[in-house]
Amino acid sequence: MRYRPIMSTLGYVMSPNGESVLMVHRIAREGDEQFGKYNGLGGHMKPDEDIATCMVREIREEAGIEVLSMQLRGTVNWTGFGAAAEDWIAFIFRIDCFRGEPAANNEEGPLEWVERTRMADIPMWEGDRLFLPLVFDGDPRPFHGYMPYENDRPKDWSYTRL
Repeated sequence: MRYRPIMSTLGYVMSPNGESVLMVHRIAREGDEQFGKYNGLGGHMKPDEDIATCMVREIREEAGIEVLSMQLRGTVNWTGFGAAAEDWIAFIFRIDCFRGEPAANNEEGPLEWVERTRMADIPMWEGDRLFLPLVFDGDPRPFHGYMPYENDRPKDWSYTRL
């Protein structure tokens, strides 16, 4: 079996005071496999761009803001993800500084500032709950995780920080 993962970005835009995160509430399209869930912003990398350029482009397209500062917080390798059991590699960024006012919504749904202390209470992928604490912790080292999925649920979670 060949391993050809989809390369993607996932960004968490922080409010100026660092207490809230800009999330999309995916309720715009009923057929969306992520319908009803909250998620960070991001998407597929194009063949003619590097991963940082992809993240900046996705934040501009999905939130209408310009990234001024971001940090790579980690990577996650998902295998067997979603209805099509696809393999994905996501480069996960925290965006700490931006210019502009975020849009009210995008094609996936409304954009909402969610307090970090409330993130455990919102609907999201079960696997996101496993790596999100690493995105916001104080450890400066990026994490690199592996999360195989089966039947839309994570089977395991492991990560390395060196």
